[in-house]
Amino acid sequence: MLHDLCVQLVPLFDGLALDDQMEIQRKTRFRAFGKGDIVFSPASEPQLTIVARGSMKVYRISPNGREQLLRVVEPGGYEGEARLFENDGADDADAAPSDNLYGEALADTKVCILRRSDFMELLGTHPQLSLRLLSAVAGKMARAEEQTQFLAMGRVEERLATYLLDLSRGEGGSPRIRIPMTMRELASYLGTTPETLSRKLRFLEEEGYIARRRRDIFIRDPRRLGGI
Repeated sequence: MLHDLCVQLVPLFDGLALDDQMEIQRKTRFRAFGKGDIVFSPASEPQLTIVARGSMKVYRISPNGREQLLRVVEPGGYEGEARLFENDGADDADAAPSDNLYGEALADTKVCILRRSDFMELLGTHPQLSLRLLSAVAGKMARAEEQTQFLAMGRVEERLATYLLDLSRGEGGSPRIRIPMTMRELASYLGTTPETLSRKLRFLEEEGYIARRRRDIFIRDPRRLGGI
């Protein structure tokens, strides 16, 4: 039953006729991963990975060997769309994956996988998918650029405040949010250490910017927090 829902969770396929969605579902493979399992790596074949249940973090390894967290993919989210348009390059010695990306399950996670070859077959009968996919790739590139600017902020508390406000906007402006990752992962995302992150959260709480219970946050005054 969960496998049947995978395609319907994804905005990329939203609007297609039910028969078309069922055709795509038949081409997907269903897999389950435990917490800490690698869902995909640069060595994986090009594929679209759809999260049906659980969550998955996407990260890259920096030149100095450190993990750089890029995003957390929740149910209905997907990863791998950029590689679907790569040249096959199977016999090309210079061929390499387009990015140094890894996907790791943050909890017991169930995914649906659509292989590149199957997706290319779908484009023949549903050419509108290529435009939607290119739009998704462009959006993800824009968010990556935003993160680069975000990490350029000098003060950790400014990065943290911006991140919390972004989460709030993603929830329609709700002052109640939940951090979707561990403190260690959030520290990596913010470009700091877990110890410094803990101190900054405590500072925001003591100064009345937020109220916190573990990963649940209540933003007391968004305008004041935005001016930190």
